[in-house]
Amino acid sequence: MHTAYIGIGSNLGERESTIRDALALLAADPELEVEAVSSIRETDPVGMVDQPRFLNAAIRLATDLAPYPLLERLLAVEQQLGRVRTGERYGPRTIDLDLLLYGDEIVDEPGLRVPHPRLAERRFVLEPLAELDPGLVVPGLGPVQGLLAGLE
Repeated sequence: MHTAYIGIGSNLGERESTIRDALALLAADPELEVEAVSSIRETDPVGMVDQPRFLNAAIRLATDLAPYPLLERLLAVEQQLGRVRTGERYGPRTIDLDLLLYGDEIVDEPGLRVPHPRLAERRFVLEPLAELDPGLVVPGLGPVQGLLAGLE
């Protein structure tokens, strides 16, 4: 089994309910084992700032799926919950599921980069990761705690 960390966010509709629905869909997948979920926090949008605030969290799960099939599962959950991938990048969304980390692997394939390329720049990603695993080390970047300290 591999340990993967998923970022989850929502800023449209019933945000918390949508996050809970996504968690339920992930937990119902026989090839995914949701091990832990961070607390949900409200955060300001990044990039396109003229939009509603987000609710964000992180998930630790175990899976035998390889990174790309795991990403496909995440995208399927997004689609099932009404995510439409059109419009402006970083724009509003009903649900966003990002594959942040996959064990200690570094993946750089078309359509998939792990660790997530902007992970080290985003407090709303690092704080939930640190909550789930304070000793977590991001491959190629270092300890989550050190990355968080670098944002001060």
